[in-house]
Amino acid sequence: WVTSCLTVGCIVGVIFAGRLSDLIGRKKVLVIVASLFIIGAVGESVSPNVLFLVISRMLVGIGIGLETTVAPLYIGEIAPARIRGRLVSFNQLFNCIGNLIIFCVSAAVISFHAEQWNVDYSWRVIFMIGVIPSIILIICLRFIPESPRWLVQQGRLDEARVSISRLVSDKDAVDDQLNSINVAIASEEKPKITEIFEPRLRRRLMIVTIVPFFMQFTGITAVFYYAPEIFKKAGFGTNAAVQSTILVGGALVVGTLLSVWIIDKAGRRPLLLFGSIGMTVLLGAISYLFTQTHPNGPALIVLLLTYVVVWGVSFGTVSYVLPGEMFPTRIRGLASSANTLSQWVFTFVITQFFPILVDRFGSTMTFAGLAIFSLLAFFFCMAYVPETKQKPLEQLELELAQK
Repeated sequence: WVTSCLTVGCIVGVIFAGRLSDLIGRKKVLVIVASLFIIGAVGESVSPNVLFLVISRMLVGIGIGLETTVAPLYIGEIAPARIRGRLVSFNQLFNCIGNLIIFCVSAAVISFHAEQWNVDYSWRVIFMIGVIPSIILIICLRFIPESPRWLVQQGRLDEARVSISRLVSDKDAVDDQLNSINVAIASEEKPKITEIFEPRLRRRLMIVTIVPFFMQFTGITAVFYYAPEIFKKAGFGTNAAVQSTILVGGALVVGTLLSVWIIDKAGRRPLLLFGSIGMTVLLGAISYLFTQTHPNGPALIVLLLTYVVVWGVSFGTVSYVLPGEMFPTRIRGLASSANTLSQWVFTFVITQFFPILVDRFGSTMTFAGLAIFSLLAFFFCMAYVPETKQKPLEQLELELAQK
């Protein structure tokens, strides 16, 4: 519960993220995010009891829920069409780099002290370190512009022009881009929550909520949160198991870097199809390893790391890109909330029940089940997910509406 309560906060944050970002702007929501991170990290570090720790983690979770919804949305709205996928992927890339850094810090803190000191204090030190990037975030937010699309939506055209001028190198194109955004938004009515369920958007809503389902039920959260336990079952000692999580974090950075490099070349749909098939094979192989009384440790590490790279190249980045591309501006915030809400609901389910499944059915059956979900993901993406690469958002909306 202490592990998974974070995702409960994420769900709360996601529920309010879209509407809040439409109400006060993308940038101000990110300031709230940084503030919640600071308060929550300090609370986790000084927690006198489990209840205080859970509440503090939920505050951090609310911040994560807001960030994972609004950051990709903001990036998608300020990015040029030809590199939009790559820039949105940067959000996930630096999430992964943050994971890798804290895995390294955690392993270092644990390695320098005796077990009892770690039980009493090391986790407090690790939580307190979270204050540092939160402060850096608040400082950096002073130097970024508000989303011009949101400003136009609010009728603040002069501010939108200034924002666009800070984002484009061709100053002669500022007015053209402003007019393009203005025309697209002027033809739209005020958003209604029920609108996202209308028949013309229902297929898109299905895509941006079911892709996150497969994003989680192919097992990445289980591997990340419970990697030490997985390695222990393969015969690794405690220290070796904890240190192996650094390799997992590094593999995700590699996979995300590859995705940033190729997502605007290969496209969104091909990456999802590649990832689905790749994870099916790799998870099936991991399942087979656990049929052995003493699983081959090096082989398990190679398979798990390859699986993490494949996930990072595909679902780990594409899932964040799609909602910012597939919906009209006026309800893009709601769509992003729906997408991220799905991610965190399914993250909670996996986090809460993965260790129970392993204990009850064993690692072999659990990983075999994840492989089956990966295969189902392939058939879903083949049937439903369109290609959206390198198309201006307004053009993409026209094409999707016609279909």
